Amino acid sequence: MLLHIMSRNWWSIVLRGVCAILFGLMAWVWPGITLSVLVLLWAGYTFADGILAIAGAFSGGSTTPWWALLVIGLVSLLAAAFAVLFPGLTAVGLLYLIGFWAIVTGALEIVTAIQLRREIEGEFWLGLAGFASILFGAFLIARPGLGALAVMWMIGTYAVAFGVLLVAHGLHVRSFTPQHA
Repeated sequence: MLLHIMSRNWWSIVLRGVCAILFGLMAWVWPGITLSVLVLLWAGYTFADGILAIAGAFSGGSTTPWWALLVIGLVSLLAAAFAVLFPGLTAVGLLYLIGFWAIVTGALEIVTAIQLRREIEGEFWLGLAGFASILFGAFLIARPGLGALAVMWMIGTYAVAFGVLLVAHGLHVRSFTPQHA
């Protein structure tokens, strides 16, 4: 039953992935932008991710437990609000904020993949996306002194990789959509 619900709403997973890919590409194309623009760009991405996760929690369209999507959504919205309210964050502060956000969302994606494992094979895409988030977050927290340009490229690389993995997961789940006769 959960797989059926998730397969009906596969597009929301793909949309989250596409948002991440677009954010990552923007970070690569404009690496010299100021920190305040990066903060606002990242806030826009996390706001969109938060809204989509919360919508998924209340639509019942995901096998991810509603509470996990709600937590992901609220953490994303809080991170976005914090970034908008305090645009003068230092690069180190922003790195910690992004790092902790990536670890929390990654852990919840892994929990979801483990639960989905009971219903389908190939759930590793979501688990791999979660693992990539945790690695990325841990790296940012461990190495906050990197230069702004390197950070932009790292964030862009992470966002594109995470987005591609979410798109792959969404397309995999789509294959379970019941065919109408």
